[in-house]
Amino acid sequence: MKRGKKYRDTVKKYDPAATYGLDEGLALVKTMAFAKFDETVDLSVKLNLKKSQSVRDTVVLPNQFRGEKKILVFCKPEKEKEAQDAGATFVGADDLIEKVKGGWTDFDVAVATPDMMKDVGKLGMVLGRKGLMPNPKTGTVTFDLKGTLAELKKGRTEFRADKTGVVHLAVGKVSMEPKLLNENVKAVVAEIKRKRPVDAKGEFIRTVSVASTMGPGVWVSITEE
Repeated sequence: MKRGKKYRDTVKKYDPAATYGLDEGLALVKTMAFAKFDETVDLSVKLNLKKSQSVRDTVVLPNQFRGEKKILVFCKPEKEKEAQDAGATFVGADDLIEKVKGGWTDFDVAVATPDMMKDVGKLGMVLGRKGLMPNPKTGTVTFDLKGTLAELKKGRTEFRADKTGVVHLAVGKVSMEPKLLNENVKAVVAEIKRKRPVDAKGEFIRTVSVASTMGPGVWVSITEE
C-alpha cells in the first residue's frame, strides 16, 4: 500500500519496531497526528486466544469524548414510558422493527427487553452486520431500562475480540489531555484482563498498540500500578 508524503514523514519521528511506555507512546501518537480534523485515538490489543475462546463485554471509559448517543429501545407498550424517561431517542416495538427491516439504522446502540428478542432476532441481517444487535452478554437485553440507559449515557461501550483475537476500540481524541487518554487505555486493558477465559493458557495479552486515525501504530507496554 502506497502511503502519502505526510505519513512517510511522520514515520521518521519514531522507531516502528520499538515498544514505548504508555505515556511516551501516547505523546508520540499526538505528535504524529497530521490530519486537519481532531483524529480519534484507537487502541488495539492482541490476545492469546484459541478459536473456541472469545472475549466480549462492555466498559465505561472514565473520560468521555463522544457526543450524546442515539439509543433505540425495542419494548412493549408498558415499558415505553420508562425508556422515554430514561432518555431513549427512539422507543417502539413492531413499528421500529419494520423500519429497521427496511434498512434504517440511524442510531448508535440498540436495547431490547427479553420479551422482544423473538422478533428483534429476525433483524440479524441488518443489525448484526452493523454490530447493533442487542445481546445479553453486553447488557443490552434487559428489563432494567432505566439502569441500562443510564450506563449507556455515561459512555458504556462494547468491545469484542475479532476473528484474529484483536480487540479494537476508540479511546479518545488527539486533542485530549495525555492523562485522560492514559486513564481510558488502562481502563480498557483492565476490563479485557478481567474477561480472560478460564481455560486461557500462557500470556493472555500479547501486544498493545495505539494510533491516531491517520497515523502509524505505536507499540506500548502497560504497567500495573
